[in-house]
Amino acid sequence: MDTSQIILSALRKDITENNLQLKAIIQDINSCAGPLPALSALNSAGRSKVSSIRKSIDRLSDIAKDTRDTELMKELALQREQLASTMDTFKKANLKAMLFIENAQKEELVKSPAKPTTLRQRQVHNRDKETLAKTSSNVTDQLLNISRQLAETTQRSAATLDTLASSSDSVMGAEEELKVTSGAIGQSGKLLAKYGRREFTDKVLVFFAFIFFLACVLYIMQKRLF
Repeated sequence: MDTSQIILSALRKDITENNLQLKAIIQDINSCAGPLPALSALNSAGRSKVSSIRKSIDRLSDIAKDTRDTELMKELALQREQLASTMDTFKKANLKAMLFIENAQKEELVKSPAKPTTLRQRQVHNRDKETLAKTSSNVTDQLLNISRQLAETTQRSAATLDTLASSSDSVMGAEEELKVTSGAIGQSGKLLAKYGRREFTDKVLVFFAFIFFLACVLYIMQKRLF
């Protein structure tokens, strides 16, 4: 196995392992009931796996562009589509978990005394409101970040498909040119063979003409001498 195949095998292995780990993280996010720091930790781990997968896919893309391997380009497009799908699932799992945590915090606020009668109760109530506002802000920021990553992956997939289509057109064009060249070479071979046979025929005719000339000369000389 040459070096390029070893590198491709290692990249495919990294992508597969990180995909499996990312899916496990998504399952943990789906079952996460809080608190928010626990969900944030899962998010951080998930984004790390997404980053690793993207780096491996980018390296595959560089190899595909250098080698112009259409099969590798097809594989690259499939890998990007799979990453986009996984990131979409990742986003939905986060949304589900964040909404669950947010609703749980709202319920806790509703269960708290509706009419605080002391300054301490007011302060606690205000802190709960601030915590809920920060949680909602974090939810929005993280969803926007995931959406941007998903959009980038989708754009890269589209670019890869365009490259694949362009490469396929180039290969088809080269194939047509080879067919035309092959036809021209075949026609030239036929013409050369035809000219070769004609040249041989001309040599035979010249030879017989020369023999006939010698025979005529000998006949004339024989008549004059005898």
